[in-house]
Amino acid sequence: MAHIVILGAGTGGMPAAYELRALLDRTHRITVVNAVDYFQFVPSNPWVAVGWRERRATTLPIAPSLAKKDIAFIAQRVDEIDAEGSSLTLADGERLAYDYLVITTGPKLAFDEVPGSGPQGGHTQSICTVDHAEAAWAEYQRFLQDPGPAIVGAMPGASCFGPAYEFAFIFNKDLQRRKLRHKVPLTFVTSEPYIGHMGLAGVGDSKTLLESELRSFDIRWITNAKTTRVEQGRMFVTEVDEAGQPKKEHELPFKYAMMLPAFKGVDAVAAVEGLCNPRGFVLIDEHQRSKKWRNIFSAGVCVAIPPVEATPVPTGAPKTGYMIETMVSAICHNIAAELAGRPEEATAKATWNAICLADMGDTGAAFVALPQIPPRNVNWFKKGRWVHLGKIAFEKYFMHKMKTGSPEPFYEKHVLKALGIERLEKTR
Repeated sequence: MAHIVILGAGTGGMPAAYELRALLDRTHRITVVNAVDYFQFVPSNPWVAVGWRERRATTLPIAPSLAKKDIAFIAQRVDEIDAEGSSLTLADGERLAYDYLVITTGPKLAFDEVPGSGPQGGHTQSICTVDHAEAAWAEYQRFLQDPGPAIVGAMPGASCFGPAYEFAFIFNKDLQRRKLRHKVPLTFVTSEPYIGHMGLAGVGDSKTLLESELRSFDIRWITNAKTTRVEQGRMFVTEVDEAGQPKKEHELPFKYAMMLPAFKGVDAVAAVEGLCNPRGFVLIDEHQRSKKWRNIFSAGVCVAIPPVEATPVPTGAPKTGYMIETMVSAICHNIAAELAGRPEEATAKATWNAICLADMGDTGAAFVALPQIPPRNVNWFKKGRWVHLGKIAFEKYFMHKMKTGSPEPFYEKHVLKALGIERLEKTR
């Protein structure tokens, strides 16, 4: 009998638990450990931040859903990982032994890298967690009473640019509906070298399409933007040239700002010597396995993948939903093969192809990059109301999947078919 511990219960950890349970017989124990007792559907946070969703619609208690599948749950922070001894130390001091560890923690939010940023002790809002999104909604309601300049964007080192674009367009649409948009000069500030780069060196005609959308909604932008500090009502940004040298200094006034931070690995994971890169992201091989410990696997935002290209202001590569789904599936099949006594079959690989649906208020944009790093076999970026509707359907489907414990792969079964891409070459 083996004990598999999954560290993190987000869009990687919860599906991993369900898929492992579907693959393994009940003699094997599965335990999920998470710092909070609820699952949160992070892609809905831009809607929460403008009041289009409530917390109860995008979160659910973890324990009851896992219990239906005979999966144990511990709602505690992990303070230490003893990789050599195959055990975790929980916040209350209890030690939890494992045979296999699956790390799906997501990131630590590096607000500390830009003084004055972040919703806790800083002056900018965030949509990275549901708590942050609720705080952003509370601040937005105050802003609506006395509107003025606003800033949306991403800090140096950011790797997840899609939600920044989403929020900019959703913020714009909500202000239009309230007939307040004319009172709010809006600037998009991003570390990307150009609009539509997305941490992917662009996808299809993303640059032209997104620039056109920003222009049509009177949203100014600053690219190659190195945000250096934030004060109450003022953001200081150094715009650099292609060589990374200062080109122009900006002091931007604002009454509301939402800036996505750079990511790092969470403390307990980053502290394990030999497990991670200098940013605290888990180093894995092509089978999602730690390069140092054979019984540790990792998936999602917390894994180390190189940037697609060097940029004047540092940017990272995003880990999109489809990529995470295939990472999780590879881990589950590799662990199942080992436990079945067939280690030679533990060779499943994830695809690092990128597929994303981004909402834009009442329309949306979808992109497909196969593979993620150019040159690509498929390089596709489209806009339409169908994406907005698809994002809503995705939210409802995924929440239902988490409640019922379905191991069904969403992207493989539904999205690829809908986009007419049913067979993908698995490439890295």
